[in-house]
Amino acid sequence: MVIQNVKGGYDFLPKEQKIRNYINDTLKETFLEYGYLPIETSILCYYDMLAGKYDENNDILKEIYRLRDQGKRELGLRYDLTVPFAKFIALNKNKLKLPFKRYEIAKVFRDGPVKVGRDREFTQCDVDVVGIKGEMIEAELLSLYVKAFKKLNIEIKIKYNSRNLMRGLVKNIGVAEDLISSVITIIDKKNKITREEFINYLKEFSLEESKIKTLEEDFSLELEDLEKKYINTSNEEIKMGLQELKNLTDYLIGIDIKDVCAFDSTLARGQDYYTGNVFEVYEKNGKLTSSIGGGGRYDKMITEFIDDGEIYPAVGISFGLTSIFELLKTREEFKDQSNIDIYIIPINTSCDSLKLANKIRDLGFIVDIEMNDKKVKKSLDYANKEGIPYVIILGEDEIKNKAFKLKNMNKNEEYTINFSNLEEINKYLNKTNLKK
Repeated sequence: MVIQNVKGGYDFLPKEQKIRNYINDTLKETFLEYGYLPIETSILCYYDMLAGKYDENNDILKEIYRLRDQGKRELGLRYDLTVPFAKFIALNKNKLKLPFKRYEIAKVFRDGPVKVGRDREFTQCDVDVVGIKGEMIEAELLSLYVKAFKKLNIEIKIKYNSRNLMRGLVKNIGVAEDLISSVITIIDKKNKITREEFINYLKEFSLEESKIKTLEEDFSLELEDLEKKYINTSNEEIKMGLQELKNLTDYLIGIDIKDVCAFDSTLARGQDYYTGNVFEVYEKNGKLTSSIGGGGRYDKMITEFIDDGEIYPAVGISFGLTSIFELLKTREEFKDQSNIDIYIIPINTSCDSLKLANKIRDLGFIVDIEMNDKKVKKSLDYANKEGIPYVIILGEDEIKNKAFKLKNMNKNEEYTINFSNLEEINKYLNKTNLKK
């Protein structure tokens, strides 16, 4: 038996997980500031539910982990948190008041290519809203992106587009309805492949050269140019898409985040369930080529799940924890930091040391104790190696005198603390300044 992780799955050491926890805590804090509530959904889903949102040629179907339970039911591991959220609303709509805003941070699974920032088992951090139409909520979600990444000290650029505009432009040249989604999938790759590859892919759909040229031209235009070109169009989807984009752009200008946002006519996002504007976030300086976030509007999914005659408009965004971790893990502030505030070294005072540790923990500090009867020198060497900032050596004399020395390992200073006045530790250890 070879003991190893499955390709695309990883274990994280404490120092690595500490960074991941920092990212999660920062995102949770931001989600709560915007009024989102926590939920949890099931990892296991019925395969038909997962696959039902895609055409048969969509790449995502190749990436679903499929399995059967003992009852021979076809199941799959969730590949994102959006479809399970739609299921959650369908099952709990009578218990919820709309609009409903949720966040969820949880594992998802995709059997796809592995590269930096993209694993097969990874954590997504999602926020979604059901029950709000229009672009105002979309602009707020993009402002949430801006605020969250600012807290994480990551410079970003946000790309946005409309699926309605894409469908309209493709339909406008006479592409059959059943091929539109597949053609959009190729357009989404336009800036990632050569021009020759792009044209050859489109030729597989038996498109004439003149139609391919029109697509190539349209999906190279800026938003203002598309508005001018199609100002008198009778194509309703083009009209709708251009209006959606104009409304969103106006909001972005109004809330002063347009400088980090840019229209990209080729942006489709891989999921067919998107119905309106879509978004993707990238690290501004190209330190990662893959996106570090994405999302969009998906008005039909929950509506079709519930199928009660009502419309359930929905929009959401996701943060890629794996990608964000890759950007943060080499930062100086995360190197060689201990999670421990105080390390107690007992000298024949094991019970008293436990008691003291618990009292200091009650003050809000993180405390560890040496429990293997190591000599004091080895214990101090350990504290230095781990970067623990403060040490208490607790012997019988300290118990007798009802006081101990709090040793600052960085400054090589000692401070006398009485057992009757443990709060005095706060003078030397400021909880708000300790890096946890």
